Amino acid sequence: MRFNEKELVFLSRQPSEMAAEMGMRGPKKGDVIKKRLVKLVVNFLFYFRTDEEEPIGALLLEQCRVEREDRQSFSIAFLDEAERKYLFECDSKEQCEEWMDSIIKASYEFMRKNLIFYRTEIHRLTGKDPLEQYGISDETRFQVTNGLQLMSRDTSTL
Repeated sequence: MRFNEKELVFLSRQPSEMAAEMGMRGPKKGDVIKKRLVKLVVNFLFYFRTDEEEPIGALLLEQCRVEREDRQSFSIAFLDEAERKYLFECDSKEQCEEWMDSIIKASYEFMRKNLIFYRTEIHRLTGKDPLEQYGISDETRFQVTNGLQLMSRDTSTL
């Protein structure tokens, strides 16, 4: 996927859902854990050298798996390159759990699944489509067939 570098830098400067300094190891063999400022902005995880304002990298949190590695660390691996893992070391078990939960919930796919679930529940309870008033009731990616069943569409993880 291609991104405009200036737009990514602009996005990295937006208010973040979470930000912290933590240990990070890249996916290359021989990479070592380095202290990085890590910021979660929408569905991007930006990482910075602790003394710089521009990010040195960004991870688009789609089609990825977040796994606990040990008590205070977790990893992110992308489904198309499962052997390449980014490792993050937190200061506490609680911080690790909070980051993992936030990263999982940041993906577009997670939000889409939640929208479909709640749309289905509201339709089941009220008999009305809650998106109809916004003119997006016919969008196939958010389609509900009868209030209880969902139309088939890509349902891959995150």
